[in-house]
Amino acid sequence: MSYNTHSNIGSSSRSARTLEFGRTHVVRPKGKHQATIVWLHGLGDNGSSSSQLLESLPLPNVKWICPTAPTRPVTLLGGFPCTAWFDAGELSEDGSNDWESLDASATHIANLLSTEPADVKVGIGGFSMGAAMALYSATCYTLGRYGNGNPYPVNLRAIVGLSGWLPGGRSLKSKIQSSHEAGRRAAALPILLCHGTSDDVVLFKYGEKAAQSLSSAGFRDLTFKSYEALGNYTVPAEMEEMCHWLTAKLR
Repeated sequence: MSYNTHSNIGSSSRSARTLEFGRTHVVRPKGKHQATIVWLHGLGDNGSSSSQLLESLPLPNVKWICPTAPTRPVTLLGGFPCTAWFDAGELSEDGSNDWESLDASATHIANLLSTEPADVKVGIGGFSMGAAMALYSATCYTLGRYGNGNPYPVNLRAIVGLSGWLPGGRSLKSKIQSSHEAGRRAAALPILLCHGTSDDVVLFKYGEKAAQSLSSAGFRDLTFKSYEALGNYTVPAEMEEMCHWLTAKLR
């Protein structure tokens, strides 16, 4: 079903349901299809540029699905409309969060994975705002439900977050500790976080705080890598780290 986005752009309504997701680009596996990963672009970007980056990686058994976020006014940019998974103001776990859009995007991502074959391992990765979205999806999977209470339908096997932050990090620990099943899922879900120490868009301390919040909430299989002098972009060393990690985790 498609929705008309135009009526919403100029209004004060933040209803995520009126926003339309952009085009999805798919990178087919060159070898045996063993894993599918949805990769989420950063603020203002699109699925096409993600697919071009991922196509060159030495991961022949991975299928990449690269959706494009809806175009929406973004508070961080003074209300300027651009592609964004949710509306972002202050980029920290203490900032207010657009939960409705986070749930809408997490649902869209899970739907992309829900039709994959049963024997294929599925995961979510992303860059910057896409990384924040991947981590939010990880919390939905762990708790077994979206923020709105609807059940989360996909069994995630790997999460990658490059230069991101964790929406809702402050309340995560208490939510997970109140459920034995959530604790079990958290302990078993592999997460790789990478962040540049010179990131002036999503500050390094937000990446570090995301790792601390996830760790204290019970995510045991967590790797946090810092990159000296790296800003808000990716470098070959980081991509190489991700490839090694995914190869090990998705065996």
